[in-house]
Amino acid sequence: MWASGEAYEPYVGRWSRLVAGRFVRRLDAPPGGSWRDVGCGTGAVTRAVLDTARPAEVVGIDPSESYLAYARAHVRDARARFVRADAVALPFAGSSASAAVSGLVLNFVPDAPRAAAEMVRVVRPGGLVGVYLWDYGEGGMEAIRAFWDAAAALDEGARGLDEAVRFPLCTRAALGALLTGAGLAEVETEEIRVPTRFRDFEDYWTPFLGGQGPAPAYLAALPEAHRAELRERLRGTLPRAADGSLPLHARAWAARGRRAA
Repeated sequence: MWASGEAYEPYVGRWSRLVAGRFVRRLDAPPGGSWRDVGCGTGAVTRAVLDTARPAEVVGIDPSESYLAYARAHVRDARARFVRADAVALPFAGSSASAAVSGLVLNFVPDAPRAAAEMVRVVRPGGLVGVYLWDYGEGGMEAIRAFWDAAAALDEGARGLDEAVRFPLCTRAALGALLTGAGLAEVETEEIRVPTRFRDFEDYWTPFLGGQGPAPAYLAALPEAHRAELRERLRGTLPRAADGSLPLHARAWAARGRRAA
């Protein structure tokens, strides 16, 4: 499902970068630290850390070699490196980092509590752990929410594939509870809301054809006639500005805490 950075970027990567910058700034970490970006994907969070937090180094971790190749090609900085690894078995010594972060990933990890525990393990006492996830419910990631609402109206079977149903971790309360359960102190949660304006309907629709993520995978499996029906339903229901653009928004929930001394 997650195999092409080129397809991911126009789908949600461009919006992830907006959230990543705000997320890292709000962590307010001191400069010069050693960071771990767990589930780095195309490198959006790594890039935000480099641009905003003035770290000594950032190590991005991801299980997808194709995503790592994309990150290496697009995040060119001597302070950054990328390694292939699993979020539930990070290849780092305990207390070896000053901060560990993860963006838009933990809902796809089968054992999210174990991944959170690994992030806590690798940071030093007093170190930061921060994560964020899209809100797939009403008023959340509107581009994807609109897709599943339209799909379910045409196909009852689509309801079980909806990220809002599949990923209960993607709420403010659940994300805060995850970090608290991992043993972090001073856990705080917050909303990060960004505009996701599409220049026209094609700018919205075309990334769904890339096969990256649950909604595009569902779309790829539909017969052509059903795909066309869904396309036209979305075209008729999405909000449209006078210039033809689609003025949508996205909300992510973020949580952060510190490893106890």
